[in-house]
Amino acid sequence: MNFPFRLSFIVLLAAIASGCAVVPTSIVQQPTTSRTPRPVPVAANNGAIFQTVAYRPLFEDRRARLVGDTLTITINEKTTAGKADASSASKTGSASLAVPKLFGAPASTTADLAITASGGNKFDAKGAATSNNNFNGTIGVTVVEVLSNGYLVVSGEKQVGLDRGTEFIRFSGVVNPDFIVGGNNVASTQVADARVEYRTNTHIDPAEMMGLLTRFFLSVIPL
Repeated sequence: MNFPFRLSFIVLLAAIASGCAVVPTSIVQQPTTSRTPRPVPVAANNGAIFQTVAYRPLFEDRRARLVGDTLTITINEKTTAGKADASSASKTGSASLAVPKLFGAPASTTADLAITASGGNKFDAKGAATSNNNFNGTIGVTVVEVLSNGYLVVSGEKQVGLDRGTEFIRFSGVVNPDFIVGGNNVASTQVADARVEYRTNTHIDPAEMMGLLTRFFLSVIPL
């Protein structure tokens, strides 16, 4: 194996190895997390009973409402779609040509010269398509922005490593604070502009990779 051929082989292996580790593209709004901003220091007012720095509401609502707060999204997405098309057309036609008497010849003689033709054309086509999708699970998300009307823009990502690959579960959307129930839980069906995805970057099986390499080199090497 000469040097240029060996170099191209190494470059190809490196490209395949790096491609296996690439994070899958996402439709979810980024970023997928945000930290609570640092509070602005407030000067202590020691001349009164009420202290702004140490104030804690007695019956404080613990629902998420600030940037950096977390929510639990219960994903329960189910979609069903179907479409069916059918069309048909037909056409028939016929033509005939009779030869009259020629120069007093009897009709039985000229009858063999008559021409009759008929034809037909028919078109019939049918098509159908159906799609069913189910996505169930839970994912924790973070409030990344609070809109002027009090609605919360949330986004989150969960990564699960299995054997040689990693599974990515991502979610983003806009949450109405009124839909947040106990435990800071929200159903995905109540999230506006929801974007839910499940992707994976599972590594290519070594046997399959060798098959691809073999087919590549056999296609460029004259034998």
